[in-house]
Amino acid sequence: MRLADSSQPARNPHPLDIVEQSLSAREWMFDRHGDDELAAQVRGEWCDFSLYFSWNADVSALHFSCAFDMRVAPGRRRPLYELLTLINERLWIGHFGLWTEEGLPMFRYSLPLRGAAGLGRDQLEDLVETAISECDRFYPAFQFVIWGGKSASDALAAAILETVGEA
Repeated sequence: MRLADSSQPARNPHPLDIVEQSLSAREWMFDRHGDDELAAQVRGEWCDFSLYFSWNADVSALHFSCAFDMRVAPGRRRPLYELLTLINERLWIGHFGLWTEEGLPMFRYSLPLRGAAGLGRDQLEDLVETAISECDRFYPAFQFVIWGGKSASDALAAAILETVGEA
């Protein structure tokens, strides 16, 4: 029997264990689908969001997505793709895309962790907060395009209009 060598660094916890701890601390409901997959539901300002976390050990990366609770009809996909392009030009972190098979708009980000000391709780919280914030911020634009029939540029302009002063 070989004892652990105390000079060896401790093994980093599995990234999804960190995700579980963070979601539990927020008292958010989640389901661990396996060792490398986890899903959660979160209430946003406009709708519920489906969070999905997936760990890929081969590339040492955590993939994350935050999907809207809305479906895009095939006839509205072209203007939606235009909207995705306009929105993505404004983002620093992550991007919006369309899960084509399900017709769901979503925010996506992959966090490479190779060589890192593991997933930090602060990193994870920044990622989730950024996703929810950006989804809430652009939800009206998605709604204007998908259900309102507006053009991508009109929808984005209406959605990000900031009110100044008091009425």
